[in-house]
Amino acid sequence: MTNDDLSLLVETSDEWIRTRTGIRKRHLATTDLSLSELSAQAATQAIAMANLTANDVDLIILATSTADDLFGSAAKVQAILQANRAVAFDLTAACSGFVFGLITASQFIRTGVYKNVLVIGADILSRWVDWSDRSSCVLFGDGAGAVLCQGSTDEDRLLGSAMYSNGEQHEALNIGYDGTGKKLKDGITVNQGTYKPITMKGRDVYRFAVEKVPEVIEKALFNAQLTTDDVDWLILHQANQRIIDSVAKRLKIPPQKVIANLDEYGNTSAASIPLALDEAVRQGKIKPGEIIASSGFGAGLTWGAVIFRWGI
Repeated sequence: MTNDDLSLLVETSDEWIRTRTGIRKRHLATTDLSLSELSAQAATQAIAMANLTANDVDLIILATSTADDLFGSAAKVQAILQANRAVAFDLTAACSGFVFGLITASQFIRTGVYKNVLVIGADILSRWVDWSDRSSCVLFGDGAGAVLCQGSTDEDRLLGSAMYSNGEQHEALNIGYDGTGKKLKDGITVNQGTYKPITMKGRDVYRFAVEKVPEVIEKALFNAQLTTDDVDWLILHQANQRIIDSVAKRLKIPPQKVIANLDEYGNTSAASIPLALDEAVRQGKIKPGEIIASSGFGAGLTWGAVIFRWGI
């Protein structure tokens, strides 16, 4: 769906959206496509790139805020893949989900519990967008991305990381529950309802991101005993091009080292970083041995960063 398409739904324009966000279009899931199926598509490609089979996977971590089932969708992904040996669970940290998932996977690998861990970032936010709210509907798209993390005796390529949360700013971005009382008997009333569309305080989120993201990347680099000069590529959550540019400028990372594709996909939440990583790898931009700094940030509010050396 292009910006011009959106201008037929709400009072906006291609120029208004591009100048404020950097987004030109976004891809939306069809009505018959489940989050589990979309996740499995990305996972299948990641497993193939790693020259493994689904039966080699020990653990599946699905980072998502839009599961098909409130109880979780990771086990359904496991079934679709026929990854019969794998345990699977959902991880919810909104737009920070993939980074949090990657860090979580590293702990299982480092302790020797699992060797092959599939980390998927996937969201279908179009199902939770108010398409009459021009401040939010122009931002979001659907997508899924995945990586296969594998234990190695040669070197630990996850060089440094950091994670943070601040629940006091929860209201800045959420998909809140909305229910009403249902009386079951005298003295017993339960609350039943569903979730409301995405609400966001754009300026608050912007200020939060441009302040906290450079800090968390510097913390992760410190933990890795590296500096920004050692970074070959910067891949941020694809929320807004102005945020990406501002963070890169504060870190003094030149534009040619910044990977961005939100002009094509919009904000795909937990999927945005692995989508950008996958494209850059398949295009030959990112080479084995290069150091990547990545940061996710969003609802919660949560934010985190990971520094890793790419290897395949």
